[in-house]
Amino acid sequence: MTDTSKLTQLGAKATLPASPEEAVLEVVPFARGDGPPALVRFAAPEFTSLCPMTGQPDFAHLVIDYCPDKTLVESKSLKLFLGSFRNHGAFHEECTVQIARRIVEATKPLWLRIGGYWYPRGGIPIDVFWQTGEPPQGVWLPDQGVPPYRGRG
Repeated sequence: MTDTSKLTQLGAKATLPASPEEAVLEVVPFARGDGPPALVRFAAPEFTSLCPMTGQPDFAHLVIDYCPDKTLVESKSLKLFLGSFRNHGAFHEECTVQIARRIVEATKPLWLRIGGYWYPRGGIPIDVFWQTGEPPQGVWLPDQGVPPYRGRG
């Protein structure tokens, strides 16, 4: 049985953190076992942040793939962390990489990649990709499934 005694957000009423810096990413133990590593995927098709220049909302479809080692990111804490960007002003590239680095810091995975598929700003969609290195040997790595921009949906 997985020890969840240290979790503070799961099963409790939790409000969105005021900023990504205040958000807490919680982890739970993971028994990896033998064989190829598992791939865990989080998709956040309605991610929002703010343009740092205009304060207008920006929208993205994020796809986060990671191969956990000893810990998993707890999904409610991830949801609250991602939600904390709603009032955070940063460029697309900065938001995408900041999210990935925080997950890496919290979970210390074998590998992580993120695809940030941003909806057009000024008529130009921006896609941001970042990963920690080469994927582990033997991991099944499906396509992220987000088509090039043509009225994404």
